Amino acid sequence: MTSGNSDVRLGEAARRFLAGMAAEEREASQQEIYRFVRWYGWEQDFARLSPSRVANYAEQLSQSDTDYARKLELIRGFLAHARKQGWSGVNLAVHLKARKGRSGAKAPPARRRRESVPLTQQRYDELKAELAALQEKRPQLIEDIRRAAADKDFSENAPLDAAREQRGHLEGRIMELEETLAAATIMDEGRRPTHKVSIGDDIVLQDLASGEELRYMLVGPSEVDPARGKISNASPIGRAAIGRVPGDVIEVAVPAGKVRYRIVRIGG
Repeated sequence: MTSGNSDVRLGEAARRFLAGMAAEEREASQQEIYRFVRWYGWEQDFARLSPSRVANYAEQLSQSDTDYARKLELIRGFLAHARKQGWSGVNLAVHLKARKGRSGAKAPPARRRRESVPLTQQRYDELKAELAALQEKRPQLIEDIRRAAADKDFSENAPLDAAREQRGHLEGRIMELEETLAAATIMDEGRRPTHKVSIGDDIVLQDLASGEELRYMLVGPSEVDPARGKISNASPIGRAAIGRVPGDVIEVAVPAGKVRYRIVRIGG
């Protein structure tokens, strides 16, 4: 195993894995692979992903999901590939097992309905511009690879390795952006605040222990920006607040126990 392989981040590993698939297979697999990556973190070092943590992944999947078996099989394939590539020192695939009580139903056809990705108009435009810029870089990267490959000394062809690595990054990001934009639904930021908390809302919470007020905006996972108060609807606070109304008290689990907040108002 080379040091370069052992230092691969989980998000980059997913991009490389998907880049090696045929287009139809990639489309059917990408959403679930990225879901697995988001669960553990894009910047998680693959080498630090332990068997026990992987074993817990099946617990967060719904057994009533008719696609349950196929989702596990997709992740097993990704983990087995990671072992072959040297990204992980062990075969983590064997530790991802279906929960007991799940019947061995056959996996449905590969094509599934794509889940919606809520985005603000500003974020949608930013991602679209990024995609266009990356697509413009493709021809130059292809040319760089061609020139580097012309050097017959493949034993230590660092430029060729670097060009291929860079293209792998580029193609992975392009696939991710295309998937996100294709599934995007634009949130109406100008609408009046609803009575119940929903994605796209600004909310004000009061910590019942300290009295401190906290302001957040609930956004989709791709728009998270803690520095600007944007948190995911799938975060602990987001999950607890969605569907609740001003005046409700919510509980959020933290390592030290539970924190209780009152929803003061919606709309900042």
